[in-house]
This record gives sequence, structure tokens and C-alpha cells, in this order.
Amino acid sequence: MEHTAVVLVAHGTRDERGAETVRSLARRVAEALPGQEVALAYVDVQEPFVGAVLDDIMTRHTSVVVVPLLLSRGFHVDVDIADAVAGHPGSRAVPPLGPDPLLAELLAERLRAAKVPEGAHVVLAAAGSSRPVAADDVETVALQLGQLCDGPVMVAYAAGTQPTVADAVAAARSAGAEHVMVAAYLLAEGFFHDRLSDAGADLVTAPLAAGDDGQDALLEVILARLTQH
Repeated sequence: MEHTAVVLVAHGTRDERGAETVRSLARRVAEALPGQEVALAYVDVQEPFVGAVLDDIMTRHTSVVVVPLLLSRGFHVDVDIADAVAGHPGSRAVPPLGPDPLLAELLAERLRAAKVPEGAHVVLAAAGSSRPVAADDVETVALQLGQLCDGPVMVAYAAGTQPTVADAVAAARSAGAEHVMVAAYLLAEGFFHDRLSDAGADLVTAPLAAGDDGQDALLEVILARLTQH
């Protein structure tokens, strides 16, 4: 690897469960890269923000790669992270974690582990974004997941974008679905994931980074980003 340090950039959360899940993932990355400095930064809610972390880490390194711990493109990737990288020559950003077939496989395995009935309707629940490109990324994951599921897969959002998860679950019920499952396309625990339990589905999967299976899959995606770009 040509870089000498890695900055992981998460969204940030006030939920201590989600914050610890992200910190745990960062520790896994650091363990996998023993010869490099690995730092964790945020774009919202929590500090230190990505610009401040780059200010610090680039006093010790001339080549830094920034990995968005985000699941799609959007404002935080295209503006917050892009601006921070542009202001720090010697740093560069790789694409966010999604879409990626490994994440679709993780979601499918979570559904299989829950013994989801054959033909069940699956609602892929993502965080909303005002940017169409983010919706495109989520639709790509839905297509990937649809190839691994027996029943239909539809996209819905936890906040900010239509349709809502509750609306998608209700629509599936109205269409005659006996079983409706929510596959949580969210990185960690927090406000958005908590809201999914009120959507009326039969099952809500854990956020992606929760559990050893999720951390293993995400670590594989992160290391792939570092070697492929």
C-alpha cells in the first residue's frame, strides 16, 4: 500500500451503542493494518471531525487515505469528506462502503439465519438522502440482495426520503404478503435503527456492523477499498 496512514470517517451518533460499534470496527481495521496509523473521524454529531483529524495526522504522514464508513454516496461523501481531502494535499478518499456485493451477502445471510420463510417480502431499509446518487446506490444493493432472496425486495428509508419503511411494509401487506422482513442497511445502532422496530414488520435485522459476522464483512470491504483504489 502506498499510503502510510488511514482515516476512517463515520457519520457520528449520540447513541453509545452505535458509537462503540463503530469504534470496535475501527479497532478491527487497526489490528489488520499493524504497520499503519489508523484514526477515526466523523462528519456530524461527534468529534473529532475529519478536517481536524487530517490536520493532526498529516503532521506525521505525507500520504493518507480516507475511508468513508458510509453506505452510499451523498452530501457527506461528496461535500464534507471531499472538501476535507481537497484541503489536505497528500490525502485522498476512496469510495464509501456501499454498494458492495459483500454487504448484500451479509444481509442475505442475516435473513437466512433468522429463518425467513421462503417468498417473504424484504424491505431494504436505508438512511435517507437528498441526493439522487445515494438512492441509486441503495437500489444497486436492492438488486444484489434480490438475486440472493426468494421473494421480492423493495427499498425504503428510515428518514428524509420516500417511501418510509412503515409505508413499504404496509404496501407489502396490502399486496398480500404474509411475511415482511426489514433488512437494515444501516451501519450501527442508533435513532434510525430503533425506528425500524415500529414499522410493523415481522423481523428487523441487526445493523451491518453489529456482531462478528458484520465486522468481518465490513473489514473485508474496507481492506478491498484500500487495495483497489
